[in-house]
Amino acid sequence: MVDRLRADAAAALKAGDKPRVSALRLLSSEVERAGKDGRGDDTAVLQRERKRRLEAATAYRDADREDLAGAEEREAAIIEEYLPQQLSDAELDTIVGDAVAESGAASQKEMGRIMSVVMPRVEGRADGKRVSAAVREKLTA
Repeated sequence: MVDRLRADAAAALKAGDKPRVSALRLLSSEVERAGKDGRGDDTAVLQRERKRRLEAATAYRDADREDLAGAEEREAAIIEEYLPQQLSDAELDTIVGDAVAESGAASQKEMGRIMSVVMPRVEGRADGKRVSAAVREKLTA
């Protein structure tokens, strides 16, 4: 992954796309650091960095800094290009429904058990917040 990020950063540099170069260099650094520390795979690092960008964009927007919020959202979009294809709502609903049926869960108290079944199945193709909402909806329906 690091090699791909560096190659894409070099191509962006040639094209004169400085914001993309900056984002790709940062990602390359984070992925490399995580590899050395032995914490998290590439997908987990990319998801964490994307989440940070989106949270920063929200904070900037709350502070009426649309320019900075837009920059953070552009970086998040660049990161998304390197993440696996996200599950559709229908696919996620099917996975959650299967997990609920398998576990026999019927209440919100058993949400953690269902989440532990669903998260490995989605393998970075759905955000935890989105999965949690789908599980909660399934248990209340």
